[in-house]
Amino acid sequence: MIKFGEKVSGYDVLVFNEREVRAAAGIVFLFAFMAFMNGFLTGNNEPTKLMVSVFLFDFFIRIALNPKYAPSMVVGRWIVNNQKPEYTDAKPKRWAWGFGFVLAATLFYLIVLNDIRGPINILTCALCLGLLFFESVFGICVGCKIYNLFHQDKVKHCPGEVCDLTRARAPIQYLDITQKAIFTVSILMLLYLAFGGVIKFLIFGE
Repeated sequence: MIKFGEKVSGYDVLVFNEREVRAAAGIVFLFAFMAFMNGFLTGNNEPTKLMVSVFLFDFFIRIALNPKYAPSMVVGRWIVNNQKPEYTDAKPKRWAWGFGFVLAATLFYLIVLNDIRGPINILTCALCLGLLFFESVFGICVGCKIYNLFHQDKVKHCPGEVCDLTRARAPIQYLDITQKAIFTVSILMLLYLAFGGVIKFLIFGE
């Protein structure tokens, strides 16, 4: 019952289903974002305190008991259970989720126990949301990448085979000139709409 990762035939290390992990990260991100924005916009920290407490409990189960029993992982598995699994090494996830647990414990101390408000809360919340966003949307586990910098036993199985540095990109993964041009024009239009008045003032003094 108490273990980190699952044994799958054909793999010599314990692994996780990356689809399940990303789904769980997306679930936590959604509710954390709503709670933190509610606190930021209304000044009511009660939803944030609740979310931080659940966040801490979820990550405690992940690293101390077994990730598959964490509430977010249970829901994540249920949501993606009809999709083909994509396996990734378990070891770096312990390191990454351990860091997440430290952030959750920090927020619990600041917000729940002491009701402290200020920049430190916003920065810590922003870091948590950023890590969850990258994991759920892009499949990028920042903690896992840091793991490789400090461990000689490199990760063998990564989402999308990003660990395989010899793998060439498929033609569909490259950007053509039209895509780059449309993206550039879109960014320029966005900047003009957002800061057009400032740009006119700096250039024409209007």
